[in-house]
Amino acid sequence: MYKRLYLLLVFIAIAFSSPAQKKINADSLRLWDSLFHEAAKTEVYEPVPPIVTSGQTPQDAPSDAIILFNGKNLNAWYGDDSTKAPGWDVVNGILTVNKKRGGLMTRQKFIDYQLHLEYRIPANITGKDQFRGNSGVWLATTGVNDAGYDEGYSVQILDSYNSTTYVNGQAGSLYKQSIPLANACKRPGEWQFYDIIWKAPRFNKNGSLQSPGLVTVIHNGVLVLNNAEVKGKTLWFGEPYYKAHGALPMKLELHADPSEPISFRNIWLRKL
Repeated sequence: MYKRLYLLLVFIAIAFSSPAQKKINADSLRLWDSLFHEAAKTEVYEPVPPIVTSGQTPQDAPSDAIILFNGKNLNAWYGDDSTKAPGWDVVNGILTVNKKRGGLMTRQKFIDYQLHLEYRIPANITGKDQFRGNSGVWLATTGVNDAGYDEGYSVQILDSYNSTTYVNGQAGSLYKQSIPLANACKRPGEWQFYDIIWKAPRFNKNGSLQSPGLVTVIHNGVLVLNNAEVKGKTLWFGEPYYKAHGALPMKLELHADPSEPISFRNIWLRKL
């Protein structure tokens, strides 16, 4: 567009200028035409990015999002595994953990994605350390081990507002691996949100690691993990390790501590 406009102006200038000025303008035209031709060598016109309509706020789901919780039902979820029905409570558009019914696992499997979810630690939360509003966003769940613990890759949910614990296990951490860059927690009773970019690990045909997983986390608008490298499964004890896998479900953890159950709303995901 700018090239066409410039050339039009030059042609007009040539048409209404003196003979000497016409020569100067013609030389200028040739120079600029050469520059535009050179610049065009690095211009790319395909593939054209798809049009995605954004929401009115950053929290609103864009037009290409998969809605995982719309405030009405749990149709997008299983219970802890594909044999169980989801057992958490949905009341007035809010999803609340039922500590007698296990966690929630998505029916769909994913590789790379952008995730948005909102959660609330109850205002009357009790307990301390890891026993205070504990849950987790399992970016990819590889199942439950023989001891009954979730396995996969987990970003921690916890009440870390004026509450201390080990820093690689506080809210916003990649559990037991990456310490958050900041503590962006709000006080209990307020809604908080995560925006997470997940790039899953890739494996060679022989099962060896080709490239590690990467995770970026924005907590309440604050960058807390910046393209953090995942060292393997996020384990409660032991060193992280990788085992080859493909697309996996995302999971919301039930943590069996006695503190009051937390709540969620507005959960959506975009495949990348």
